[in-house]
Amino acid sequence: MSRKRKRWWRVLVLFLLIGACTAIWYLRPYQPNQAAKDAMQGGEGITVIDTGDWIAFEGGETREPGLILYPGALVKAESYAPIARALAGSGYRVFIARMPLNLAITDVERANQVLKAYPQQSFVIGGHSLGGTMAARYAVSQPDRIEGVILLGAYPDKRGNLKEAGVPVLSLLGSRDGVIDRKKYEENKQFLPAETVYMSIEGGNHAQFGSYGPQEGDQPAAITPQEQWQQTVAAIKDWLLTDVMAR
Repeated sequence: MSRKRKRWWRVLVLFLLIGACTAIWYLRPYQPNQAAKDAMQGGEGITVIDTGDWIAFEGGETREPGLILYPGALVKAESYAPIARALAGSGYRVFIARMPLNLAITDVERANQVLKAYPQQSFVIGGHSLGGTMAARYAVSQPDRIEGVILLGAYPDKRGNLKEAGVPVLSLLGSRDGVIDRKKYEENKQFLPAETVYMSIEGGNHAQFGSYGPQEGDQPAAITPQEQWQQTVAAIKDWLLTDVMAR
């Protein structure tokens, strides 16, 4: 090989290494903090099962429907353990998806695994941020199995148009959410049914729907993570009883 060709190969390898390092840096996920790690522990009547693809939370009593949760972009699944554990404590079976590259857009159909494993159970699906957008897309594709959609700091896009899907929707948004695109959030209400339940969590922000610390671009919350989780869980439970199970 000539010196000139060797030089070009070195340049090419250098650019590939720089590109790989940049991708690794960009795709670094937010890690669960101690509160999330604590919530991942079984006990007090809660069973936590990590299959690798899913983290399942179950209490001693099983109520309908089950809940499937898609994480936000670049957020580890364990970060949603606090709200999943609290819901399991009320009898709901909760599944948090692990996504390739920690991006729900890489496997929108992942919920198929849960639906196949529990063919007799009804489910609602929800997601945080990008996970909510992908959850809406999935719900549109499974009208016979998905009984409702939960959006946490999220909104649907055209491919997840729920307006005529015939399922109830719960939309929760922190009043201090600095990550969500407010203009898109308002515009994309056109893809939600008129009966959608909207709730603003006063003082809540974007990151505190999970448990992974501050998120770039977010505003500081004016309430504690525990308060935001409690309000989120209470809103979900009320919506399940009054809007989903009452259908």
